[in-house]
Amino acid sequence: MYKSDAWKDFEILDTGDGEKLERWGDVLLRRPDPQAIWPKDPSFSWDRVDAHYVRSSKGGGSWTFYRELPESWQISYRDLNFIVHPTGFKHTGLFPEQAANWDYMTERIRSAGRPVNVLNLFGYTGGATVACAAAGASVCHVDAAKSMVSWAKDNAARSNLSSAPIRYIVDDCEKFVSREIRRGRKYDAIVMDPPSYGRGPGGEVWRLEEKIADLLLLCRQVLSDRPLFFILNAYTTGLQPIVLSDLLKWALSGLDGTIEAQEVGLPTRRGLILPCGAAGRYTGE
Repeated sequence: MYKSDAWKDFEILDTGDGEKLERWGDVLLRRPDPQAIWPKDPSFSWDRVDAHYVRSSKGGGSWTFYRELPESWQISYRDLNFIVHPTGFKHTGLFPEQAANWDYMTERIRSAGRPVNVLNLFGYTGGATVACAAAGASVCHVDAAKSMVSWAKDNAARSNLSSAPIRYIVDDCEKFVSREIRRGRKYDAIVMDPPSYGRGPGGEVWRLEEKIADLLLLCRQVLSDRPLFFILNAYTTGLQPIVLSDLLKWALSGLDGTIEAQEVGLPTRRGLILPCGAAGRYTGE
């Protein structure tokens, strides 16, 4: 398992009964997590939180705030800084479990001994973008949501990366990669963090199981002759790591290097590991 266990500003205090209790800096949040099917630890006071996201029986949900929180606040991971705040979809703008991939990418880029050009697809608020840029890479950040791309710019600024070589693109990822193929542009590394379901800026429907294979084949065409890494993340419940491994083996057939895939998890204070999807990694030679 790829475990993100080096956080100082974030931790999961407890999990259970379909929820998780988290500390984001000095803010305590209580959020749903359907995979936490074990009982809660009764020694934790789950009611002493700052905000609680409750699902609605009609779909969606809403936050209940028990004290006035700042509009947003900053948390740090190593030398990276991120802006977080509760959003309308229960998220905070950051997936802390991805720190395990940030560490991997940072090590690969810093030890490459050459310029590295990274393509970050479905870049969201830029966790991977900030990590790669801080390690010295040039990054192309692509997301269909303009608001998420703006958030990514703000995160880069908080990490003193406003002048770093980062291109920010608001576009459908598949259409963008197709245009990059026609332009003849190449990338030494690709990070792909697709949702299970989503819509592009033009209303394009994305379903991971239907679209991912075609997108991987397109991405293969923009890889440089000496690819450094390729990361494929998946949050779809029930999608096993072996599926990601097989997808990468199929799409990157003929390339020298190694491929592995594992679950991604976050440790909790009580010693349990909260599952947070899976990641497949191709590591070039």
